[in-house]
Amino acid sequence: MPIDDLVELCIARLYRSVVSVPPEQFRRWALESLKTVIPFDSAIWGSGKWEERRFHALTLSNLPEHFAQVLEASANENPLIAKLINSEPDTPTTMESVFPDSQFYKSDLYRNTFGPHGVERLLSTVHADRRSGLYSLVSLYRKDRNAPFTASEKAIQRRLTYHLFNALSHAFFIHLARTHRDRPAGAAAAVTDHRGAYHEVQPRFLDAMERHWPGHTPNQLPFAVPESDEMRVIDGLCIKSEPMGELMIIHCWPMGPLDRLTNREREIVVAVAHGLSFKQAARKIGVAPSTVANHLYRIYRKLGVNSRTALADLIHADPSAE
Repeated sequence: MPIDDLVELCIARLYRSVVSVPPEQFRRWALESLKTVIPFDSAIWGSGKWEERRFHALTLSNLPEHFAQVLEASANENPLIAKLINSEPDTPTTMESVFPDSQFYKSDLYRNTFGPHGVERLLSTVHADRRSGLYSLVSLYRKDRNAPFTASEKAIQRRLTYHLFNALSHAFFIHLARTHRDRPAGAAAAVTDHRGAYHEVQPRFLDAMERHWPGHTPNQLPFAVPESDEMRVIDGLCIKSEPMGELMIIHCWPMGPLDRLTNREREIVVAVAHGLSFKQAARKIGVAPSTVANHLYRIYRKLGVNSRTALADLIHADPSAE
């Protein structure tokens, strides 16, 4: 099959697999897929904060776990890193293009960082999103010094870089949508640490932050990270947090009528608006019919309606209802 067709097949496979490959396995799976168009022996895919130049997410292929720390420690003496930082985004670069072989193989960088791990040839690409402060590094390595990466392989890597990172983001947020179905349909999400620094973020989440907090410090939340499972309403924007391991998922969406209600009131509203009787709604929710009636009276007053029909119309017009 012609190489262009193989590359197109690889790109298509990346996007098709976002629904079937778990996000925590997607990087490793994508690197294996990349091997079909650019052969390599080992690789590293790391992501982190742009200004810190440190990884907070990391996938290694055929390399020991400590290699990432070795690589980070050598950053100041590694001319490839400087070249990647100062190049146009998503520009693949080889070590020999910035550090001639005659010098590289005699250097401390080779002896201490790459040589001990069998790395003889390198092809690296940095993808930086200055808006979110996130960057990703993908480096492909070969053990054969006599097999440098070719200009054609650099062109393939450049073509694939955007799709690698974009497919990973799709995989993560598709998984998030599947496992967090109680969030409104129009909600956007970000994953942050407890300082509010972004680890993953949807563009429309950044849009919302910039609309509500113009001029805020970029690259992190413009407000303190809410406590786990806390919901806040800030200037008409609902903010809800929940834990994800050591990180936090932050959801945001425009405030709608249902956001004025408690969780129990929302359950009753949705049940009644879908045609259930007081007894049916009570049985579904697990309360007494009189509780449903009492809650519904308070709900009418909160939302300014006086009939089931008006309530149903309001609910169906609110994207946060489902």
